[in-house]
Amino acid sequence: MRAKSVVVVAGALVTGFVLWSGAKPPRAVAQMAEADSRRVAPAFSLADASGASVSLSDYKGRVVLLNFWATWCHGCKTEIPWYVEFQEKYKSRGFIVLGASMDDGGWKVVKPFIKAKKLNYPVVIANDGLAKQYELSAMPLSVLIDRKGRIAESHSGVVDRTSWETEIQKLLDEGQ
Repeated sequence: MRAKSVVVVAGALVTGFVLWSGAKPPRAVAQMAEADSRRVAPAFSLADASGASVSLSDYKGRVVLLNFWATWCHGCKTEIPWYVEFQEKYKSRGFIVLGASMDDGGWKVVKPFIKAKKLNYPVVIANDGLAKQYELSAMPLSVLIDRKGRIAESHSGVVDRTSWETEIQKLLDEGQ
């Protein structure tokens, strides 16, 4: 636990310096796990904004981008328009984005954000248990899940848009 605290503090210091200096935060390049070493994505079933059940198992056979975000998260606001675009661009190839909001204000806060940002994919309100299962330590957290329901890539912080899209395309091409 002590090591995790040191990592969190170090990350906060780097982020603070980047913000103070005016530099752009670094964006990590995706590194996808080999298919035979991927672990099964934790299952969940939560309600969307209309009250309908959204289960990860409903999307088996598709490539899923599970995105943990919050309305107050600046990095999340950077990524969400990309994910709206990816959803539109790749949905016909078996791709789906699932948004998992970590907002404490619930639907009262999240519904207006969904409408304002024109999210074109399902959104659920995540809970601490789900966040823990996916090892959420910082937001945004973006998780790519292959067609067999296994985690191919998990990235905390803002992804590099180009490399992330390349990873999505690779997953869409797997087994085709």
